[in-house]
Amino acid sequence: MRKMNTTDSSTRRDLYTCPEAGASALLTIDMQCDFAEGGTAAVAGTRAAIPAMVRVLEAYRRRGLPVIHVVRLYRADGSNVDLCRRARVEAGAQIVAPGTAGAELVAEFGAGRVDAEALMAGELQAVGEREWVMYKPRWDAFYGTGLEAHLRRMGATTLAIVGCNFPNCPRTTAYGASMRDLRAVLVRDAVSGVYERGIAELNGIGIETPTAEEWAERVERADDVAAGN
Repeated sequence: MRKMNTTDSSTRRDLYTCPEAGASALLTIDMQCDFAEGGTAAVAGTRAAIPAMVRVLEAYRRRGLPVIHVVRLYRADGSNVDLCRRARVEAGAQIVAPGTAGAELVAEFGAGRVDAEALMAGELQAVGEREWVMYKPRWDAFYGTGLEAHLRRMGATTLAIVGCNFPNCPRTTAYGASMRDLRAVLVRDAVSGVYERGIAELNGIGIETPTAEEWAERVERADDVAAGN
């Protein structure tokens, strides 16, 4: 009897947390020039992870699945900046400042230019078929944004995450997805700043952490593309 209960519990976990590649949306996080190596707030390892991100991004584009590029935008007066960076921006540091080259998505994504004012007004900026840019004011891409509603409208049950910088925005967003009963995937070699304990903790709450090649292949062979997508 005890063995049966353990099996039942495991089956329920797989049932509720197993990613559905064909009903997924891809989230790229903070992949802006200022956060890549050479930028004003460069995060180590970000540029090296771009090829893996592009591998996944191209798989989503080929399948016509939704892509949302989430960006930060810091006003020069610091009024919308995280507290931990606000003093630096108020002192004159230019980090993902609206209208600057550093606020743009990395060229490798081929997503075009960012419309900073429209984004900060809460609009989703379309940059391709089923592809958008969205502004987030804090670490979690769900905080103060319409991300959840957008995903629900598209019928997405699963959120796949790539980008910059695991200890901050990708990890927080992964937990945000889990708290909203979304299935979640963090593509471990397509996120900078990843470390083993963090990966183990995500796995512990049912978030899968495949490689870019593994996840791209699952997306490409998915036969269950959601009608809303």
